[in-house]
Amino acid sequence: MTPARTQTRSRREKAMIEVCRVIPTTAERIFAVLANGWSYASWVVGAAHMRAVDDGWPAVGTRVHHRIGPWPLHIDDRTMVRRMEPERLLELDAHAGPLGVARVRLTLEPLSPTTTRIRMGWTTVTGLAHLLPKATLAPIIRRRNAETLHRVEDLAMHRQLPAT
Repeated sequence: MTPARTQTRSRREKAMIEVCRVIPTTAERIFAVLANGWSYASWVVGAAHMRAVDDGWPAVGTRVHHRIGPWPLHIDDRTMVRRMEPERLLELDAHAGPLGVARVRLTLEPLSPTTTRIRMGWTTVTGLAHLLPKATLAPIIRRRNAETLHRVEDLAMHRQLPAT
Protein backbone atom coordinates (compact mmCIF):
# COMPACT_ATOMS: atom_id res chain seq x y z
CA MET A 1 0.00 0.00 0.00
CA THR A 2 1.41 3.38 -0.97
CA PRO A 3 1.95 6.06 1.71
CA ALA A 4 -0.73 8.30 0.13
CA ARG A 5 -3.25 5.44 0.17
CA THR A 6 -2.42 4.67 3.81
CA GLN A 7 -2.80 8.33 4.74
CA THR A 8 -6.18 8.57 2.94
CA ARG A 9 -7.41 5.43 4.65
CA SER A 10 -6.35 6.64 8.11
CA ARG A 11 -8.19 9.95 7.52
CA ARG A 12 -11.31 8.01 6.58
CA GLU A 13 -11.00 5.85 9.69
CA LYS A 14 -10.72 8.94 11.90
CA ALA A 15 -13.85 10.35 10.23
CA MET A 16 -15.98 7.42 11.42
CA ILE A 17 -18.75 8.26 13.85
CA GLU A 18 -18.76 5.49 16.45
CA VAL A 19 -21.10 4.13 19.09
CA CYS A 20 -20.74 1.01 21.21
CA ARG A 21 -22.86 -1.14 23.45
CA VAL A 22 -22.04 -3.93 25.89
CA ILE A 23 -24.46 -6.82 25.44
CA PRO A 24 -24.77 -9.61 28.00
CA THR A 25 -24.47 -12.45 25.48
CA THR A 26 -21.91 -14.13 23.26
CA ALA A 27 -20.40 -12.81 20.04
CA GLU A 28 -21.84 -15.93 18.40
CA ARG A 29 -25.42 -14.88 19.23
CA ILE A 30 -24.83 -11.30 18.11
CA PHE A 31 -23.18 -12.36 14.85
CA ALA A 32 -26.08 -14.75 14.19
CA VAL A 33 -28.34 -11.68 14.04
CA LEU A 34 -25.97 -9.86 11.66
CA ALA A 35 -25.54 -12.99 9.52
CA ASN A 36 -29.29 -13.35 8.97
CA GLY A 37 -29.84 -11.08 5.98
CA TRP A 38 -33.61 -11.26 6.32
CA SER A 39 -33.35 -9.69 9.79
CA TYR A 40 -31.54 -6.59 8.41
CA ALA A 41 -34.68 -4.41 8.38
CA SER A 42 -35.39 -5.49 11.97
CA TRP A 43 -32.21 -3.94 13.36
CA VAL A 44 -31.20 -1.20 10.92
CA VAL A 45 -32.98 2.05 11.75
CA GLY A 46 -34.49 3.42 8.54
CA ALA A 47 -34.66 0.10 6.69
CA ALA A 48 -38.31 -0.57 6.04
CA HIS A 49 -38.57 -3.74 3.96
CA MET A 50 -36.35 -6.58 2.75
CA ARG A 51 -36.73 -7.33 -0.95
CA ALA A 52 -34.07 -10.04 -1.36
CA VAL A 53 -30.94 -11.51 0.23
CA ASP A 54 -28.09 -12.89 -1.87
CA ASP A 55 -27.20 -16.53 -1.32
CA GLY A 56 -24.19 -16.79 0.96
CA TRP A 57 -24.86 -13.60 2.95
CA PRO A 58 -22.70 -12.33 4.73
CA ALA A 59 -19.84 -13.47 2.47
CA VAL A 60 -17.76 -10.67 0.96
CA GLY A 61 -19.52 -9.24 -2.10
CA THR A 62 -23.00 -10.49 -1.17
CA ARG A 63 -25.85 -8.03 -0.80
CA VAL A 64 -29.16 -7.50 0.91
CA HIS A 65 -31.72 -5.61 -1.14
CA HIS A 66 -33.91 -3.38 0.97
CA ARG A 67 -36.19 -0.40 0.99
CA ILE A 68 -35.29 2.62 3.11
CA GLY A 69 -37.43 5.50 4.27
CA PRO A 70 -41.16 5.92 4.78
CA TRP A 71 -43.78 5.47 2.10
CA PRO A 72 -44.18 7.22 -0.34
CA LEU A 73 -40.63 8.57 -0.13
CA HIS A 74 -38.95 5.17 0.06
CA ILE A 75 -35.90 4.18 -1.98
CA ASP A 76 -35.17 0.64 -3.15
CA ASP A 77 -31.49 0.06 -2.58
CA ARG A 78 -28.90 -2.41 -1.34
CA THR A 79 -26.15 -3.03 1.20
CA MET A 80 -23.01 -4.99 0.26
CA VAL A 81 -20.51 -6.82 2.44
CA ARG A 82 -16.97 -5.43 2.12
CA ARG A 83 -15.24 -7.45 4.85
CA MET A 84 -16.34 -10.22 7.15
CA GLU A 85 -14.74 -12.24 9.91
CA PRO A 86 -17.25 -14.57 11.59
CA GLU A 87 -18.15 -13.54 15.14
CA ARG A 88 -15.74 -10.60 14.93
CA LEU A 89 -16.31 -8.13 12.07
CA LEU A 90 -18.86 -7.14 9.46
CA GLU A 91 -18.09 -4.15 7.23
CA LEU A 92 -20.78 -2.95 4.86
CA ASP A 93 -21.35 -0.39 2.13
CA ALA A 94 -24.93 0.76 2.68
CA HIS A 95 -26.42 2.47 -0.37
CA ALA A 96 -29.17 5.06 0.06
CA GLY A 97 -29.94 6.45 -3.39
CA PRO A 98 -28.96 10.10 -3.83
CA LEU A 99 -28.01 10.34 -0.14
CA GLY A 100 -25.01 8.24 -1.09
CA VAL A 101 -23.10 5.34 0.37
CA ALA A 102 -22.22 4.90 4.02
CA ARG A 103 -19.45 2.60 5.21
CA VAL A 104 -20.58 0.73 8.31
CA ARG A 105 -18.24 -1.34 10.47
CA LEU A 106 -19.60 -3.62 13.18
CA THR A 107 -16.90 -5.04 15.43
CA LEU A 108 -17.53 -7.63 18.15
CA GLU A 109 -15.20 -7.89 21.14
CA PRO A 110 -15.85 -10.61 23.73
CA LEU A 111 -15.34 -9.18 27.23
CA SER A 112 -16.13 -12.45 29.02
CA PRO A 113 -17.65 -15.79 28.01
CA THR A 114 -21.12 -14.21 28.31
CA THR A 115 -20.57 -10.52 27.50
CA THR A 116 -19.64 -8.82 24.22
CA ARG A 117 -18.92 -5.23 23.24
CA ILE A 118 -20.23 -4.27 19.82
CA ARG A 119 -18.86 -1.16 18.14
CA MET A 120 -20.56 0.44 15.19
CA GLY A 121 -18.55 2.86 13.08
CA TRP A 122 -20.25 4.87 10.34
CA THR A 123 -18.94 7.28 7.73
CA THR A 124 -20.11 8.63 4.40
CA VAL A 125 -18.30 7.59 1.25
CA THR A 126 -20.25 9.30 -1.56
CA GLY A 127 -23.43 11.25 -2.23
CA LEU A 128 -25.27 14.19 -0.72
CA ALA A 129 -24.63 13.09 2.88
CA HIS A 130 -20.88 13.11 2.13
CA LEU A 131 -21.12 16.88 1.59
CA LEU A 132 -22.39 17.53 5.13
CA PRO A 133 -19.87 18.34 7.87
CA LYS A 134 -19.22 15.61 10.42
CA ALA A 135 -20.30 18.00 13.20
CA THR A 136 -23.74 18.22 11.58
CA LEU A 137 -24.12 14.48 11.01
CA ALA A 138 -22.58 13.13 14.22
CA PRO A 139 -25.39 13.85 16.73
CA ILE A 140 -28.04 12.39 14.41
CA ILE A 141 -26.00 9.35 13.40
CA ARG A 142 -24.95 8.58 16.99
CA ARG A 143 -28.60 8.49 18.14
CA ARG A 144 -29.64 6.43 15.12
CA ASN A 145 -26.81 3.94 15.53
CA ALA A 146 -27.32 3.67 19.30
CA GLU A 147 -30.90 2.61 18.55
CA THR A 148 -29.61 0.19 15.90
CA LEU A 149 -27.35 -1.51 18.48
CA HIS A 150 -30.24 -1.61 20.96
CA ARG A 151 -32.25 -3.50 18.32
CA VAL A 152 -29.33 -5.88 17.69
CA GLU A 153 -29.25 -6.56 21.44
CA ASP A 154 -33.00 -7.28 21.55
CA LEU A 155 -32.71 -9.76 18.69
CA ALA A 156 -29.56 -11.41 20.06
CA MET A 157 -31.04 -11.78 23.53
CA HIS A 158 -34.52 -12.96 22.57
CA ARG A 159 -34.36 -14.86 19.29
CA GLN A 160 -34.08 -18.60 18.94
CA LEU A 161 -30.79 -19.69 17.32
CA PRO A 162 -31.07 -22.47 14.73
CA ALA A 163 -29.93 -25.92 15.89
CA THR A 164 -26.40 -26.80 14.77
